[in-house]
Amino acid sequence: MHQYTLAELSQGLAAGHYSSVELTQHFLDRIARLDPQLNSFISVTAEQALAQAAAADQRRQRGEATALTGLPLAHKDIFCTQGVRTSCASRMLDNFVAPYDAAVVERLQAAGMVMLGKTNMDEFAMGSSNETSFYGPVRNPWDLSRVPGGSSGGSAAAVAARLAPAATGTDTGGSIRQPAALCQLTGLKPSYGRVSRWGMIAFASSLDQAGPMTQTAADAALLLQAMAGHDARDSTSVERPVPDYQAALTQPLQGLRIGLPTAFRNPGLDPAVARLVDAAIAELVSQGARTVDVDLPHMDWSVPAYYVIAPAEASSNLSRFDGVRYGHRCQQPTDLLDLYSRSRAEGFGAEVQRRIMIGTYALSAGYYDAYYRQAQKIRRLIAEDFARAFTQCDIIAGPTSPCTAFPLQARQDDPVAMYLSDIYTIAVNLAGIPAISLPCGQDQGLPVGLQLIGPYWSEERLLQVAHRYQQACPWHRQMPSSFA
Repeated sequence: MHQYTLAELSQGLAAGHYSSVELTQHFLDRIARLDPQLNSFISVTAEQALAQAAAADQRRQRGEATALTGLPLAHKDIFCTQGVRTSCASRMLDNFVAPYDAAVVERLQAAGMVMLGKTNMDEFAMGSSNETSFYGPVRNPWDLSRVPGGSSGGSAAAVAARLAPAATGTDTGGSIRQPAALCQLTGLKPSYGRVSRWGMIAFASSLDQAGPMTQTAADAALLLQAMAGHDARDSTSVERPVPDYQAALTQPLQGLRIGLPTAFRNPGLDPAVARLVDAAIAELVSQGARTVDVDLPHMDWSVPAYYVIAPAEASSNLSRFDGVRYGHRCQQPTDLLDLYSRSRAEGFGAEVQRRIMIGTYALSAGYYDAYYRQAQKIRRLIAEDFARAFTQCDIIAGPTSPCTAFPLQARQDDPVAMYLSDIYTIAVNLAGIPAISLPCGQDQGLPVGLQLIGPYWSEERLLQVAHRYQQACPWHRQMPSSFA
């Protein structure tokens, strides 16, 4: 059963080939047997999952099932889940049990989905390799000596190893798309405001967006249908109709204009990755699309701008974790200042502390105008570059990551090299537009991802193009041999 896609499992449940309880138990058994190799889960909610599965089976018997009813999934441990630990992979929240469900969790639960557990991640979503977690690094199922990407690396590894048929992730600078590329998955970062952020613990509020991590674009469409929509509890949620994402999946690509920016061909791009991405674009052209050259002149500024804006917002968001109300508290503080400083020093890891310090500095008196304001100006230029490019093309295509998965610990002592892992993804978050990563081949047994970027609210088009490619090139059918 674990070899099937989410859509295929939905069909099997509808046909009565197996029950949700049987399906859920199958994945729970795989997690218990195989996850010690990966460390992809922080919490496994077996008892709750089986209870939800039994309720889903009863719902199906009453004729009330949706396409998602009874299907298992995993949630990134950044989403609040009522009665279940929500740690953000940090010591700070190691003992925090959320008193409510995040909007994403609510909506998928309302659709009848079954939560298998909470997946590992970079601490507070700060990282590109899933090595900053308080619970230890996650390993890539394609090569256990390599990273799965981050920050949604636990979700990516779990789905790639078929420990779950799908998972949720969050994308602040590429944290859905980059691990999807390194683990041979489909990962969609929706338009900012398309999916509610309520109950999703904030890293950088103007950049964070939740999205699905699945085997296929068809599966991503299925999940996004339930996740998307306006939420009055989230001030950044946009009140806009949600289209039928599955209806357009099979539409032809005739006349599609694919923009190819020169900025995606910098010296840091691995030639093998470039060849596979070019081959994927050629496949889309063979289906009726055509390519046009476009210019994104400020793309090279996206990484420095991001690493001023994101830490600044993180500095503000993480100030609530002070050892007073909830989260980690130091032992026997001598006074209030000691309580604050030791609780935060003990509760936050090195990368989180680094970003808090950078962000606080960038927002401080005398430096706000020099750094934060300038970064926001660059952000506007990047958004305008994309808007101008989309007058010449319908989507933009290029690599998701400049290289395949790198070895564990290879970049831990070089933060700049780590930050450059997201060089092709960060600009999308700064502009707020949607993008999807899908598998387009392998180099020496390691997956490579193709990234498709669209204008605001074009998730439907991105899913259509990705689905048409996957119908012709089913890389998603391959599984890591150790987890088959």
